Amino acid sequence: MNSLGVKKKKKEDRNLKKYLIVFFISMVPLIELRGAIPYAVGFQLPLLPSYIVAIIGNMLPVPFIYLFARKVLEIGSSCNVTFFRKFCCWCMEKGERGGEKLKAKAGRGLFVALLLFVGIPLPGTGAWTGTLAASILKMDFKSSILAVMLGVLLAGIIMGTGSTVLFSLIRLF
Repeated sequence: MNSLGVKKKKKEDRNLKKYLIVFFISMVPLIELRGAIPYAVGFQLPLLPSYIVAIIGNMLPVPFIYLFARKVLEIGSSCNVTFFRKFCCWCMEKGERGGEKLKAKAGRGLFVALLLFVGIPLPGTGAWTGTLAASILKMDFKSSILAVMLGVLLAGIIMGTGSTVLFSLIRLF
């Protein structure tokens, strides 16, 4: 293999590592895709593949959150380990508050409210919180997953656009 081939292979390996980081960042609660896409843009990865990787990473935990998080948090809320109990209680309260806010604002338009709750990238309004709120509100599984998915797609578009503009301005100066 010539030196050009070796350099290309090393660059591909570095990019693969960066895509894996994008994937794992997008799975982290509270950071999610909102942190993964700016990371990708900051490291000059192509936006479309980064967007797809971040969406997959952000959506992967969603069905598990819907199906199991509430049960785990309820069990953990009565745990003897103080730190874990407080954390579980905090998560339950956050999900309940988010759910009640959604319900109060939405009325019968809960699907659209959940989509916008997840899709508008503000702190604490991502797929994890939205899915937990949907679970606590006992929304239908399929419509919850669809609303969260559409919200993640919207958040990705907003974050991709914003990150591209911001990093372009930074690189300009």
